[in-house]
Amino acid sequence: MKIVIAGGTGFVGKALTKHFLTQKHYVYILTRNSDKAARDPKLKYVEWMQENSQPEEHVEGADVFINLAGVSLNSGRWTDERKKAIVESRLSSTQEILRIMAALPEKPSLYVNASAVGYYGTSTKETFTEASPSIGTDFLAETVKKWENEALKAMELNIRTVLTRFGVILGKGGGALPSTALPYKLFAGGTVGSGEQWMSWVHLQDVVKIIDYCIHTEQIEGPVNVTAPNPVQMKEFGKTIGKVLNRPHWMPVPSFGLQLLMGEMSMIILKGQRVLPEKLIQQNYIFTYTVLEDALRDLL
Repeated sequence: MKIVIAGGTGFVGKALTKHFLTQKHYVYILTRNSDKAARDPKLKYVEWMQENSQPEEHVEGADVFINLAGVSLNSGRWTDERKKAIVESRLSSTQEILRIMAALPEKPSLYVNASAVGYYGTSTKETFTEASPSIGTDFLAETVKKWENEALKAMELNIRTVLTRFGVILGKGGGALPSTALPYKLFAGGTVGSGEQWMSWVHLQDVVKIIDYCIHTEQIEGPVNVTAPNPVQMKEFGKTIGKVLNRPHWMPVPSFGLQLLMGEMSMIILKGQRVLPEKLIQQNYIFTYTVLEDALRDLL
């Protein structure tokens, strides 16, 4: 199988690439720096989003396209300029992938577009599944809606399209866990904000397995909540980190402090949503990590 990944050098992209190469698939990484040397003969770097680059000439016969590209939400304070870059990077990468797929004489069978549970908006009381409408009007919700609307245009090419709505991804060397666990390692961990906000978490290993499952399960299409089936509130998340690391959970982090430090971006931590992976459960996906403590013990 030939798999094309945009954003393949990021946190999730690296894990996916390693997995697919282990499965003996061919992996093509769309990148602005195509001079990188590939250590595996089944791995190729293809230049894109540059003047005169024509990636469609190098990815003919691709079976799957996966789009993870976009400016990180954690790349700095959400100034007007930063927010514009976050939105435009996602739309432009999606539009370019649509152009590439349209240019191919033989279309891929599947397009997987990264998305986020921020689509639903924030709530301490609601529970969201793929069937839930969005109640969100904040920056994250509006960004995800624009991104998904663009990605769904792949269906006009008769390509099965999956929108993977990621929760908070827990993994080593990236994602939310290192910065969240650090205060506990320094004996300074505690409840962040009210502690009532929900965290819909998922282990990186399950993220990779879920995307692979979507590739091989043709019945899956549209939005897919990539979250563990047991979300927790932030206070429980912190207490579990403390338990796993054998550190105290005692020093609270007030909401106003984070808001002063991070500005609007603090909503990522101070607000959340309780999201369940109903579609994956219906399609009999078996999670490796369903309990937060088990996931943290594996990672920490």
